[in-house]
Amino acid sequence: MTNQKQVEIICPACGSDSLLKREPVYEGLKKTGEKASCSYCGHVFTEPDKIPFKNKATPKIFDKDDLNSAPQIFEEDENKQLCRYCAHYVVNPFIQWCALNKREVEATDTCSKFTKPVATKKTPETNSTDRLRKLLGDIE
Repeated sequence: MTNQKQVEIICPACGSDSLLKREPVYEGLKKTGEKASCSYCGHVFTEPDKIPFKNKATPKIFDKDDLNSAPQIFEEDENKQLCRYCAHYVVNPFIQWCALNKREVEATDTCSKFTKPVATKKTPETNSTDRLRKLLGDIE
């Protein structure tokens, strides 16, 4: 849904399908309200709650049974054979490179020499002052 105000009306004065015209009402330079009128005949609506808006009928063609399940594009590990996940894949802002074949590649390329990257052990980040103290010894 959008936050736009509804503008289509059926005017009770002229009976036509028309658009609602909203104009600001000012007292001096201060906005005090809004005047709503029919854009076709100029009929002014005094009560905003009683404006006969035209209901948008949405057809009920489909129900939940008609929805398809999410398509499976790749098998479980099929997308893991892409260059993007290879140990030899090197990327920088200017080029994507295969270090094994010494050529430019795309992340979605595949090759028969795919190698899984070796998992490295991540050490927890330490405070920079702790690292400095380790290098220089305890200085007080």
